[in-house]
Amino acid sequence: MNRRLTLSPFFLWVVLIAFTVFAKTPSPSLAAERPNIVVILADDQSYRDFGFTGNPLVHTPQIDQLAVASARYPNGYVPMSVCRPSLATILTGLYPHQHGIHFNHPPPGLRTMQKTMTADEYHQARATTDYLVKNVPTLPRILAQHGYACLQTGKHWEGSYQTAGFTHGMTRGLPAKRLGHVTGTRQQANGEWVAHGNGDAGLVIGRETMQPIENFIGEYAGKQPFFVWYAPFLPHTPFDAPQRFHDLYKGREIPKHLRPYFAEIARFDETVGQLMGFLSQHDILDNTLIVFASDNGFRPDERAPSRQNRRSKLSPFEDGLRTPILLCWPNQIKPAEHPQLVSTVDLVPTILAAAGLSAEITPRMRGRNLLPSARGDETLADQPAFGAIYPNDAQSLGAPSQHVRGRWIRWGDYKLLLPGPAKNPVKKSLFDLKHDPSEQTNLIQHPDQTERIARMTQRLDEWWPPGDDSAVTQRKASR
Repeated sequence: MNRRLTLSPFFLWVVLIAFTVFAKTPSPSLAAERPNIVVILADDQSYRDFGFTGNPLVHTPQIDQLAVASARYPNGYVPMSVCRPSLATILTGLYPHQHGIHFNHPPPGLRTMQKTMTADEYHQARATTDYLVKNVPTLPRILAQHGYACLQTGKHWEGSYQTAGFTHGMTRGLPAKRLGHVTGTRQQANGEWVAHGNGDAGLVIGRETMQPIENFIGEYAGKQPFFVWYAPFLPHTPFDAPQRFHDLYKGREIPKHLRPYFAEIARFDETVGQLMGFLSQHDILDNTLIVFASDNGFRPDERAPSRQNRRSKLSPFEDGLRTPILLCWPNQIKPAEHPQLVSTVDLVPTILAAAGLSAEITPRMRGRNLLPSARGDETLADQPAFGAIYPNDAQSLGAPSQHVRGRWIRWGDYKLLLPGPAKNPVKKSLFDLKHDPSEQTNLIQHPDQTERIARMTQRLDEWWPPGDDSAVTQRKASR
């Protein structure tokens, strides 16, 4: 059961607006004005590690209060349980087998790149994937074409912020001035420094400063619609949160291996409050759509708390794939909970619709617009959620089907996992998530489930037929 939330005066005002003004028809001038867009993405946080999703121990008051003012989709999914493919989906509205970024690291893989390449060769290897984002409509590129100022901060694997179409940004795909994980700058075997690829200088956002976002909002608030991509390196390792965040958990019975992770979550939560404060200071909350999700889940390994356990990140299980999705927009969105299955592939169509740009939703974007349900105009139809699991490194480009460890579908209360052709394939499995939420009992051999497995397999094959790479290879050939 969710714990009781204590609301700040600012969020009480947001909730009051959402509930009392929602039923009123906006004025023509307000309806015609394009909203600001703020996307907030947790990095490595399980769906069950928020107060509003029922965790009584974790400290997330700012995110919890955002949830109170939001349309809440607790059964949200990412199509792949690791950051780069997941973030690329949120940028493009495409599944990884469509956009082709099904990996964190391009060929020949991170270890080989670090041990055998010069800095120039390393950066050239990473740049071989730029076309996968440059040649498609992306959310920031579309918004920029329609007058938005678009700021990238935090995680961004696609080289410079300009590669994905942002007009402003922190990440340039180059080594930062400081060596370290927090700057995304690593040292090669030959001693040269390189940008690891996950965001380099942009990774200091949230951990060391919020000033770039504050300055950007101050420059454009009330003058030009803007888009903020806030994807901090939080609560991702390194778990180095200041002591005051650990002190928030004093007196609570929390397993030792969870404490550093929970402290990092509290640190992230504070930055969400700071960002919301910037919007409030400029009196632009009523014309700002705020979208919240995790890029993938994470749960610490009991024996090595700085690493994920085997059933979270990079896995086909709920702690890796599932994320709550929040949509907050006072005057427009009705705070309520929607239990239907949704996916982060739905975010681009939803955001474009909110910006009055539904015509920019391409046929390749297979997600759905969640705005009618968020506004309370329609009940969201029940649909399956889909995805696939891949290795962290790619051996080739343009052939995601060859890298698949397994495809998955959740349909209603059941989740089916089917093994793929890659090494370490997932085990063929069927789970009843209603009665077995921790996915411990495999029903794949149960005679009563034969018909269900056949139906789910057919639906999964309709989503992405085995061996079909046409969505990526055709686009590669046309670059």
